[in-house]
Amino acid sequence: MTEQKKIKLQINCQKGKAVEAELLMNTEAYESDSIHIEVSERTEKGCQLGELHLKIKNEVLSERFNLSMEKPIRIYLPMQEYPEKITAMYLFNAWWTRPAFVERLQDIPDRTQVAFFKYADRYACFVPMIGSRFKTYLVSGSETELCLEMTSYMGGQDRVDEPLYLYAEAATVTEAVHKVFSLLAETKGICLREKRRIPEMFRYLGWCSWDAFYTDVTEDKLRQKADEFIEKQVPVKWMLIDDGWFSAQDKMLYDFAPDKVKFPHGFKNMIHDIREKSDIKWFGIWHALGGYWGGISPESDLVSQESSYLYQTTNGSIVPSPKTGSGFYNDWYEVLKREEIDFIKVDGQSATPFYFENCLPVSEAARGMNEALESGAYRMDGAIINCMGMAMENVLARPVSAISRNSDDFVPGKEDGFSEHLLQNAYNAIYHNELYCCDWDMFWTKHEDAVKHSLLRAISGGPIYFSDKIGNTNPKVLKPLMYEDGRLFMMDRSAKPTEDCIFTNPMENGVLKLHNVAPWGGDRKGGGIAAYNLTTKQQTVTFMPADIPDLAVSEQYWVYDYFERKVRSLGRNEIYADTVEGRGFAWYVILPQGQNSSCLGLLDKYVGFSAVESIHEDENAEIVVLRASGTLGWVSLKAPQKVMIDAVDATKEVKKSGELYILSLPETINKTVLSIRW
Repeated sequence: MTEQKKIKLQINCQKGKAVEAELLMNTEAYESDSIHIEVSERTEKGCQLGELHLKIKNEVLSERFNLSMEKPIRIYLPMQEYPEKITAMYLFNAWWTRPAFVERLQDIPDRTQVAFFKYADRYACFVPMIGSRFKTYLVSGSETELCLEMTSYMGGQDRVDEPLYLYAEAATVTEAVHKVFSLLAETKGICLREKRRIPEMFRYLGWCSWDAFYTDVTEDKLRQKADEFIEKQVPVKWMLIDDGWFSAQDKMLYDFAPDKVKFPHGFKNMIHDIREKSDIKWFGIWHALGGYWGGISPESDLVSQESSYLYQTTNGSIVPSPKTGSGFYNDWYEVLKREEIDFIKVDGQSATPFYFENCLPVSEAARGMNEALESGAYRMDGAIINCMGMAMENVLARPVSAISRNSDDFVPGKEDGFSEHLLQNAYNAIYHNELYCCDWDMFWTKHEDAVKHSLLRAISGGPIYFSDKIGNTNPKVLKPLMYEDGRLFMMDRSAKPTEDCIFTNPMENGVLKLHNVAPWGGDRKGGGIAAYNLTTKQQTVTFMPADIPDLAVSEQYWVYDYFERKVRSLGRNEIYADTVEGRGFAWYVILPQGQNSSCLGLLDKYVGFSAVESIHEDENAEIVVLRASGTLGWVSLKAPQKVMIDAVDATKEVKKSGELYILSLPETINKTVLSIRW
């Protein structure tokens, strides 16, 4: 990645001592009476891996000048070729990343942990590395140099043998990102997304108490909300009891059991009653990685009860130990399992540096905490929603858990909060999806942006849950997301920006287009593009079926405008053009053209094409098996001579609108056979 120019380093040591060094990568070391430094780069599985080797020399029985805690190492890497554009995914707080769209290395934000580069003829992905002790960030560079900062949040170290970065080039951003994160998963001993098991409950519609009650959650309120779902026939299958359910003292955990005032009989009786009278099957609870935000109360019985599983930090916090903490989580989850709790959401995961500053190296602490959490969660069958954990030392430290939050919180009252929420989720998914099934957070169905959020969740490829207050749930907003039994039309992966959107700021330059795919008719993949206009002026949206890389390959496709209910035939590399009003949005389903027709599946569902289980066609007939029934649609240039539903003639009930044919049936979860003869 770098040409043979001098690499510059700034080493900050204790007691104000600093060392400035220059050396050639791979061919030269910096040597003085106090420090030895080497920087190397090698190729591994299509990626370039940079590494740093540093040793501070201290005299026996003399004052030591080891690495400082604050910004101990800064490295300037000259680039062979200057990229045309850069999208930098940076931590804007401890918990989440968002994109910055820049053209100069000097404008890369501090704490950037993934960067995408656009060159004239190729793309690249650059990831500052997480080592066994240190983590590396990209920060503002010079005109011709990338700048890296390394830290372990622990002073006094005299040796660094750590990876610096991974860099890969490819014909597309998607390919470059996959190269880098495949190697990261292998070297860190963690799973890629396709190897992680999504717990069954997250394939169904859920509800969370947070934006409904915040910390004022009680048994009575949860019972009322469950009654509302029964009354409105909303097939919620899981409830998440968020912050506020347990005993706390000064933001610290006081007891494993539910708060006795809010839940006088614990959870078990309430859960049993709700399960008996509703569709709700699974219940989960929320907690922070350290127990609660400030850890565990020193005045609680937990400190003595769990002493061998706890760690007291230099700042006085008491938290689960990165070495033995699995025992703490195991004991807590055993109590919760007796209360009939099925899964957990764990917040505040990127707080590791706050807890363990000057106690343990950040990478070591994060790895230990995440492994302890996953080990203890075997009692929950590994059903975890990881949250507030997008700092890279956490992203690369979870061996097997599948679900990870992909953005900052949905905030109901935030002015134009939708645009920022969309921006973060869309661009974070470019890299986060490589490892996790991404959670795009809850939303309100009674909200000015409810339908926008609903479509966004439908294409997110992750769990879908909402958080309306008592009485506010709007079933109409939820119906396009699921089957009648609450099962989701879950797409294959996270929705991602089309390649032409990756390096432009949609807040300023118009439409953000997101693509995704799902099974259609067996082994083939259907797909779609959602277009969101984040400006106040009407914008033109253009795309090609080829913009979706994993869409089934075909010479011709049908493009179905979901909201306008109109279709158009399009070649794979032919441009579709449309207009989207200011702050407007659209959803275009894209399916390969069949021999005679293409079945759109359930027209009232955003991803209704994935209800098409199988298609058998010959010259004059087609048989389509669907996983459910409802308003069916297909596209054809030929008018059908006969249409049968489960061997019953329905020809006269078919409505025609251009090439679109519609047949309205009762909505059920029963398999349906559609037979069309031409």
